[in-house]
Amino acid sequence: MKKTALYIFNVLFIASIGVLTVNLLFKDRELGDILDDLSRADMGWLALGAVFSLLFVAGESVIIRYMLGMFRMKTPFRRCLKYSFIGFFYSYITPSSSGGQPAQMYYMKKDGIKLGHSSLIMVMITIAFKAVLIVLGILFFLFEREFVLENAGGYLWLLIVGFIITAAYVAGLLLLLLKPKSACRLINGAVGLLCRIGLLKGSKKQKCFARIVRLERTYTEGAEYIKSHGGAVARIFLMTCVQRFFCFAVTWTVYKSFGLSGTSFIGLVTVQTMISVTVEMLPLPGAAGITEACFMVMFGGIFGDGFVRSGLLLSRGLTFYLILLIGAAVTFTAHLRGIKKQEAAEVCQRSEAA
Repeated sequence: MKKTALYIFNVLFIASIGVLTVNLLFKDRELGDILDDLSRADMGWLALGAVFSLLFVAGESVIIRYMLGMFRMKTPFRRCLKYSFIGFFYSYITPSSSGGQPAQMYYMKKDGIKLGHSSLIMVMITIAFKAVLIVLGILFFLFEREFVLENAGGYLWLLIVGFIITAAYVAGLLLLLLKPKSACRLINGAVGLLCRIGLLKGSKKQKCFARIVRLERTYTEGAEYIKSHGGAVARIFLMTCVQRFFCFAVTWTVYKSFGLSGTSFIGLVTVQTMISVTVEMLPLPGAAGITEACFMVMFGGIFGDGFVRSGLLLSRGLTFYLILLIGAAVTFTAHLRGIKKQEAAEVCQRSEAA
């Protein structure tokens, strides 16, 4: 019940930020003027942007299906696509995208996929997803340093903080994956300290220690997997690079939809990568609010005053709200099917008992 209330609050928070953003961006303009600005965008380019957003989600589905195949599990692509949309939906409505993977693992378990397999898949996807962001961010910064500094504006300090937090997160996951026993000993010590100072007591204490045992087991399996499947790990990294590029390229399609020129594809992807580095690890549902602020600052000089507001609405609409709405529909449908399946199983059990 508490989780449901929290999800509802987060959805309302995102919706409120969306409404507030529109009001702030166009506070001195009539609705007709806003619609006129948006209508100037070429629908062909925006359709391509929508395709790129869907391919971004589908990219994760390809990786999930590939890894399930490594475990000799033949899973239809449409089912993997369901897991991806559910994951993105919950990621977008929870702080730091923390709710996506538990939801995916839950639905995988309902479909008969072992928890050990699903946890390893999620661990590999998380590491690859964040590692690709760090690698691309560093490469783009090195080769486009002046361009990045020119467009980062007052958010340069937040960009640096984003780099540090994401790098620390990836390092922590790699430590868990490559040295699970050592990492779990550190976590165990931290939990023990919290218990001694009275912050963890009773059932919470036991749950934490039980979770540490599960973590060690899961990440030990992951370490063995990496050692014996180096080629597969490299392919997952490359597939994640392609997946990320689809998302980063959406802003380029919005830019082209207004007939703008002067900034290259790589330049637009570079700035979008820097925004992702800045906001992804922040504890806000969907990074709502700060993403819009970064877009206005970092793309202000690229889109110009005449198009940056409309560009923000279209870019955020394609990369966030479109996926959020489709994810909500997929999640709702999966939930209803789960209820019907459970009811059918109960009817069957009562019939057998009679």
